[in-house]
Amino acid sequence: MKHTMELPDQHIAYLDVGPEGPQGPPLLLLHGGAVDTRMWHPQLTAFPGLRVLAPDARGHGDSSDAEGPYRLVDDVVALLDALDIERVVAVGVSMGGGTACDLALEHPSRVAGIVVSGTGTSEPVFEDPWALQAFAEWEAAEQGADLQEWIDVLQRFTAGPFRSLDEVDPPLRELVDTMARATVANHLRTDAAGIPLPPPPPTPVTQTWQRLEEIEVPVLALCGALDGDDHRRNGRRLADSVPDGRYAEVPGAAHYPNLENPEVFDREVRELLRRSARASA
Repeated sequence: MKHTMELPDQHIAYLDVGPEGPQGPPLLLLHGGAVDTRMWHPQLTAFPGLRVLAPDARGHGDSSDAEGPYRLVDDVVALLDALDIERVVAVGVSMGGGTACDLALEHPSRVAGIVVSGTGTSEPVFEDPWALQAFAEWEAAEQGADLQEWIDVLQRFTAGPFRSLDEVDPPLRELVDTMARATVANHLRTDAAGIPLPPPPPTPVTQTWQRLEEIEVPVLALCGALDGDDHRRNGRRLADSVPDGRYAEVPGAAHYPNLENPEVFDREVRELLRRSARASA
């Protein structure tokens, strides 16, 4: 069941599942850009004994749009404060992975460990021509109000650079398509002439790569083996730059490894939970 937290400057929609007496810190699931909490459906019941939270980021799902400057990491902390949750293990894919890293940097007392997938920090470095072309064409589709092209480019990340979209299971393609269309339908604004207005971007957390030695909790960079070279490279860099980091890949998966191979993804998250429990003991 989805809940809504009404805050002074926004409302945050979130899923909250698990037992009344959870064992250990809650698991906080942070989705990627253009999608929403529906990307986490395999994980919601995969961790018995744990409370699992999955919020819609601002401008996504059933959460409110941005009306002024904001930071995604501060929205997360506002939700945790409202729920009286002191500490979580944060798991994020793509945009959500960057937010998980920001949480460890900006609010270190609020995390017991983090899992980052499909990125490194919230300041990913892209150099590969495949990624650069995709991002350029995605931006052009947004500016040109070409919804189908915008979704088609997004789906390139679903497949990754090493296979065609036809090689991806149809239910995954359809889910990404459904979430992306909902994001546009519910959150895209237009001016008086009907021209799309790009949403206000979040205020970035800066100097993230330079600060990674500050992260003292266990870190798992968990990337799809078929994701883009830059996405995996950023993950390796993160794991190599923190005091307690590990890099792993999920076979047969690209940018959404939790959906394409949930068995391996969840197993790796459980190992991070064990590392986190040992570090906290």
